[in-house]
Amino acid sequence: MSTDPLADRLLSVIESDILPLTQKGVAAGNKVFGAAILRKSDLSLVVAETNNETENPLWHGEVHTLKRFYERQPALATKDLIFLSTHEPCSMCLSAITWAGFDNFYYFFSHVDSRDSFAIPHDLVILKEVFRLEPGGYARQNAFWRSVAIADLIAAADEADRPDLKARDARIRRRYQDLSDTYQSGKTGNAIPLA
Repeated sequence: MSTDPLADRLLSVIESDILPLTQKGVAAGNKVFGAAILRKSDLSLVVAETNNETENPLWHGEVHTLKRFYERQPALATKDLIFLSTHEPCSMCLSAITWAGFDNFYYFFSHVDSRDSFAIPHDLVILKEVFRLEPGGYARQNAFWRSVAIADLIAAADEADRPDLKARDARIRRRYQDLSDTYQSGKTGNAIPLA
């Protein structure tokens, strides 16, 4: 078990809370993106969700998580919370996180991973065509929030913690690759506009 509490907890939430939801979501024809919200004070889980674009094409993992958050926990102040995204958010999700008032977000897979490993390039095409930005080309620290790649947390962890964190990272990546393969093989049958 890693002694780096933030990296450890974020990986645990992805593996234990988001991935099971995503597995069900992919079985229903949705993409592999998910998110969660945690309390900064004790890293406890507030809500976890996954992509639900088969219901509404705007229900990306992050936006669907925010929807559920405001349905269940309207009184919590976002300044006291951590936003966790399995994949680096698209422009719509970046805006939603900003409008909700979060001062942070952490992500597991990068934009480039979404394009190259998951064959879902739409986020990057929109960033390029609408905003003229390259993958990850937005300001990672700005007047609203700071974004952090979980890979950077792992790289900065104590040397003794890194093997465990890297092994968990690899295990999560394999599970997402399996889910991506399932999604890709069945996406022609769903009604998502940008499948």
